[in-house]
Amino acid sequence: MSILNLGIVAHVDAGKTSLTERLLFEAGAIDRLGSVDAGSTQTDTLELERRRGITIKSAVATFAIGATTVNLIDTPGHPDFIAEVERALRVLDGAVLVLSAVEGVQAQTRVLLRTLDRLRVPALLFVNKTDRTGADPDRAIAPIPSAVPMWHDHAEALAERDDEALAAYLAGEPIPPAVLRRLTHSAAVRPAYRGSAITGEGIAELTAAITEHLPKAQQDARAPLRATVFKIDRDHAAHVRVFSGRIQVRDQIGRQKVTRVVPDSLAAGQIGRVYGLKGLRIGDTIGAGHRAEPQIFAPPTMETTVEPVDAGQRRRLHAALSELAEQDPLINLRLDEEAGRLSVSLYGEIQKEVIRDTLLGEYDLRVTFGETVTVHVERPAGTARAGAVIGRDGNPCTATLELLLEPGEGVHLAVPVEHIPLYVYKSTTAFHQALQRYVRDAFARGGPHGWDVEGARVTVTRCGYSAPSTTAGDFKRLVPLLLRRALTEAGTVVCAPVHSFTVEGPAAALSTMLGELPRYHATTETPQLDGHRFRVTGRVPSARLAALERALPGLTHGEGTLEAAFAGFRDQR
Repeated sequence: MSILNLGIVAHVDAGKTSLTERLLFEAGAIDRLGSVDAGSTQTDTLELERRRGITIKSAVATFAIGATTVNLIDTPGHPDFIAEVERALRVLDGAVLVLSAVEGVQAQTRVLLRTLDRLRVPALLFVNKTDRTGADPDRAIAPIPSAVPMWHDHAEALAERDDEALAAYLAGEPIPPAVLRRLTHSAAVRPAYRGSAITGEGIAELTAAITEHLPKAQQDARAPLRATVFKIDRDHAAHVRVFSGRIQVRDQIGRQKVTRVVPDSLAAGQIGRVYGLKGLRIGDTIGAGHRAEPQIFAPPTMETTVEPVDAGQRRRLHAALSELAEQDPLINLRLDEEAGRLSVSLYGEIQKEVIRDTLLGEYDLRVTFGETVTVHVERPAGTARAGAVIGRDGNPCTATLELLLEPGEGVHLAVPVEHIPLYVYKSTTAFHQALQRYVRDAFARGGPHGWDVEGARVTVTRCGYSAPSTTAGDFKRLVPLLLRRALTEAGTVVCAPVHSFTVEGPAAALSTMLGELPRYHATTETPQLDGHRFRVTGRVPSARLAALERALPGLTHGEGTLEAAFAGFRDQR
């Protein structure tokens, strides 16, 4: 039996979870249709999901379409939970992007389209809610150049994109089905279907297209193991997608052994849970070396402090938040040891509710949040050197170390190998890797202004030890002490997050738009005019982006669109 790992993605409220429910029902995987409004859907299991009627955590449901086993992943549509979508995208064979026939392409739809295009993920479009007043499927897909509406004669559209299709079209012959399949697999086109998840209209056509047009998983179980972790449960189970090879109980992976697999073993193409592999992070690759995949979407740019209502539960709160950060690395838990404050990163305010409800429901902890602020970073403003010698100048550690801090990247060794305690670290590579962890952890504690430090190059210019007294703990304690001194001496520049943006609207609104953008501290490039439309690109501080989005309809007579993407941190002086 073939396997298809399928994602359902959409802007919030486009009907994504309702479509998931309908597909499960039509396939016979569930006996009755659940309702988002009633909180009775199969994949929204969290209390907050049921109460709010939105998806927060990706959920996997399995059903069969003919001889194909479909692992269907229902992802969040709300932008606060974009990290969950990223994790799903890493393990998909194909996707269905859901649009509303009434609202059409919305802000999150554009983000998802760009991402599907960049990752070359084969996808179908489903224009939902055709039973609603104001539905217009043709208008809904009009802004998507790759969309091919299957409710029209699509031969001409395919002929414009493919030589084989063009030859058949000019000869007056039907275009072979393999052409549409090939173009869809390569993400050159997005076949579009229309219907209603509520009434069931169009679901049969979409279901047939899922198995006809989307690629099945490669199932080479004899190749070397390669699997990606896309979710981690509280019981430390790692949800993985196996791309090649096989995972079974008692398999030795690195220095660890698999203790349990659900189902009993996982072969190439399958999704399941693996137990016993400690230290895994979301995005890690198992087999062929443990490595984290690069991040697709921007990191969170907001942060808030978390305090227990009962001050005596601070230690329990830290432990609970550490577990949540393991399940969601982008929570980015930070502890300000001097102030005793715990901070977490956020994409938006709804995440506060999720964290609050999770801490209360799963850990019996009541908490309060501080004001949400924009995340900044610190970068060295200059160069400084800090060192400590065993037995001198109040050095509390049995280790000698000198660090050179300067703008740049990475941790570098500039000391003879005989000065490194190889009886502790076994090799210079292991010592180097340990120092990288120590430096990363120290920078995560914050610089002089309390923000994470980035853009720093650290070079070890002196090292020493006293055998057998020196331990790894001595270097682990000494590194943050020296870096704190070096950062204070060099000084740091506080940098704020910025987004690149593109605004489009009617030409008549251009002068108004250009006059207003400086109010949001936006910098712009030369505007472009194309007929009756303008296009302006530029950069805007992330903290002002939401206000610009709110003002856009008034500035463009309701006809403007804005697309934005995280563009890093910039010195705001």
